[in-house]
This record gives sequence, structure tokens and C-alpha cells, in this order.
Amino acid sequence: QCLLSGSWRSDTGCRMVVSTLDKDNRFSGSYLPGPAAGDSELLTSQLEGSQQDTRLVPQPTFYFTVNWQLRAARTTVFLGQCYVDTNGEEILHALWLLREVADSPEEDWKATR
Repeated sequence: QCLLSGSWRSDTGCRMVVSTLDKDNRFSGSYLPGPAAGDSELLTSQLEGSQQDTRLVPQPTFYFTVNWQLRAARTTVFLGQCYVDTNGEEILHALWLLREVADSPEEDWKATR
């Protein structure tokens, strides 16, 4: 099926909870980093995203953004695809990009991971 609604856990212990997709395949939810993040000030943060229509693509691509609830401004974008394995299990594979606020254009190079 590859419907993103529900609860997902990453290999590093991060947890993503996604609401039901709306008619435009958009969703919202919450994201909580796992212990591997190593930052005790990280809190549950809102996420918003979209996935391809599963009626058209059985293993859709998706994206979502997380605007962290922190003192330091950070935004993360996840981009990936949902797969269904031979046992019928849904698996998400995603890349992420983290952006922190830079103090100046000269500091821009170190603001993205």
C-alpha cells in the first residue's frame, strides 16, 4: 500500500507520526529525534509533507520538512521513497538535509549538512 499515515521508527530511533493524507496527498504530524541525535534540547517538532498518489504509483516518493522547536533555528528536509518488501512490509528510504541559520554569507558554507 505505501500509505505514510501512522507511526514510523528509523534505524537510529527517531520517531515520525503522520496524520492521514488529505485529498491532495499532503500530510502533517510530529517528529521526535532518537538518542543518536545526541542533543538533549531536541523536542518533538511538527512536520509537513506530501507523497505521490498511490493510485498512480504503487511505491511512491515523498518529502517532508521538520522545523525544529529549538533555540537555534534549524530546518530538516527528508526526501525518499516508500517500498513494499516481499513480506508486504512498508519500508521508507530517505535522504535528509539539515539547515541551520548562518550569521553571515561568509558562514553559509557550514550551515548545511
